[in-house]
Amino acid sequence: MAGGIGARFWPMSKTSHPKQFIDILGTGETLIQQTFNRFKRIIEPENIFIVTNIYYKNMVMSQLPELSESNILCEPNRRNTAPCIAYASYKIQQINPNANVVVSPSDHIILKEDKFLNTIASALDATKKNNWLVTLGITPSRPDTGYGYIQFTDEINYSKNPDIKKVKTFTEKPSLEIAKSFMESGDFLWNAGIFIWNVKSIISAMDDFLPEISIAFKDGMNKYNTTEESEYVKWAYSVCKNISIDYGVMEKAANVYVLKSEFGWSDLGTWRSLFEYSNKNEVFNSVKGKNVLTYDTKNCIINVPDDKLVVIDGLENYIVAESDNVLLICSMSEEQKIKQFVNDVKVLKGDQYV
Repeated sequence: MAGGIGARFWPMSKTSHPKQFIDILGTGETLIQQTFNRFKRIIEPENIFIVTNIYYKNMVMSQLPELSESNILCEPNRRNTAPCIAYASYKIQQINPNANVVVSPSDHIILKEDKFLNTIASALDATKKNNWLVTLGITPSRPDTGYGYIQFTDEINYSKNPDIKKVKTFTEKPSLEIAKSFMESGDFLWNAGIFIWNVKSIISAMDDFLPEISIAFKDGMNKYNTTEESEYVKWAYSVCKNISIDYGVMEKAANVYVLKSEFGWSDLGTWRSLFEYSNKNEVFNSVKGKNVLTYDTKNCIINVPDDKLVVIDGLENYIVAESDNVLLICSMSEEQKIKQFVNDVKVLKGDQYV
């Protein structure tokens, strides 16, 4: 899934060039390139599909040149993850009605790739044999209010991997007090937003819980992988509501399981998460920019152009980010407001800044 705009990473991530197409970590690869190359180790490129906004098709083709154009699924507009997954599921089913599927965001960090791929292989084995919808869960390291939480039962349902647990409840972005209680209980995991299932299982679940979306894409089965696909998909998206697969299916279905995982994961959804994974100097500043001078400044993430001289004095726990014609200075503790800032800028100053 590569159609988001990464608004919480503004101003580095903008509508015209979202974070999945940026080399955020300075590794020489963009996030979508890292994700593609990771999955390519266990999945043939012809079986990897990218779902993105139509405006980003050329960026995908440029950054992933070995991917066939027919494997780039273009959304005419944004409708959250449920229509995105429905589109991909029906297109894949038309090719292989027994396909086993992994659904992954294109912009996550995975530090322990071998462990991650072993986890995926184990989940695929489980969903090949069972009518299960599996999501990956991460043991919380802090009471973070920006993540969804999954509560699991102790019941062992799969002897080959006892870390696959039945899901009891989902909670989206709890308050700090509730997040603390989740950590103390020991039976909650962060929802990584990475799903594994058989294409038959997810389509059956959408039939049950999102019938209007399922019907919209099911009616196009004879058009997928033909020249008529694009026009049909435009119509399908025009009748789909904006809804996530978590809320639309995963929180309602009875056959949902979580695989407790540990592979150095971050959704890289915020400046704080980037700060955690970045190299830091002796006063714990993460600095990207060749002409930055700091005084009495610590625990900050600073991301500015190389040709800009920047002098900072007296800041602690701040985000300082400049991209093109936008400068953001924001306390790291208030970074959840960045989406609000983006909305305000769009209304008050215009689309050119977002």
